[in-house]
Amino acid sequence: MQTTSFKFEAIGTHWRIDIPYDISEKKRSLILETIINLIEDFDKTYSRFRSDSLVTQMAHKKGKYELPDNAKALIALYKELYDLTGHSFTPLIGQVLVDAGYDAIYSLKPKKLYKPPTWEDTIDYKYPNIFIKKPALLDFGAAGKGYLIDLVLDLLQKEKLDYFCIDAGGDMFYYNKKNEKLRVGLESPDNPSQVIGVAAIHNQSICASAGNRRRWGEFHHIMDPHTLASTHTVKATWVIAETALLADAIATCLFFVDAKKLQKYAFSYALVDENNILEVSKNFPAEIFTQ
Repeated sequence: MQTTSFKFEAIGTHWRIDIPYDISEKKRSLILETIINLIEDFDKTYSRFRSDSLVTQMAHKKGKYELPDNAKALIALYKELYDLTGHSFTPLIGQVLVDAGYDAIYSLKPKKLYKPPTWEDTIDYKYPNIFIKKPALLDFGAAGKGYLIDLVLDLLQKEKLDYFCIDAGGDMFYYNKKNEKLRVGLESPDNPSQVIGVAAIHNQSICASAGNRRRWGEFHHIMDPHTLASTHTVKATWVIAETALLADAIATCLFFVDAKKLQKYAFSYALVDENNILEVSKNFPAEIFTQ
């Protein structure tokens, strides 16, 4: 399968998008331009790292804000998982991350941490408007990248391509009209140069989360809003689902709750806990290396 690739940096990570090689140069340029504009619009809405984003405005001033159409699925899933995880999966973790040192300039210098406000005290979402009852810094990092992958996916499907692969910092969606699967290595949380297995996906997303990549001092980027500490019972998760939004979100939720609590959703998963014990769902399509 011959491909041509777009490679670029966006939303703080490296992107690679493979599409069929026999696309004209003009069409490739138009597709890339549309993707870049889509990502820029998304970032300007949801990024807490930009001073000009809508999220940053909400952190400074309460009131009514109109969100783009694409917010509907994102906010709905966040609210569902906020409730299912006992408020552990929350977009209101933004200020906690900043105070822990994971701020716009990546100072990595922790300050005193305070528990985040509740959804009910802060947010009232009635499509297409979000009402911020009191200023709060929202963070959509637990599912935003996955959802952005889905939006790029929608764009590429409209081009009626026979196959493509979207890879945003290791979170992926692979589409192929033929029954040809993509094999994806599962990176060891203890040694990034090794894999503990290989998963196979087809017209699906695989997203991973681990505490070993963005780590500083006693913290990593997955913060428990109840304890104000980074989670430690799980080292890494991998989730396969029909959308990258769901795969990305569940990959984080598994750091907080047992998979049984999330069984209303269709996904398969693998995880490594703090004792290096591997847990794999029966339907997770992967070859696991036992040694």
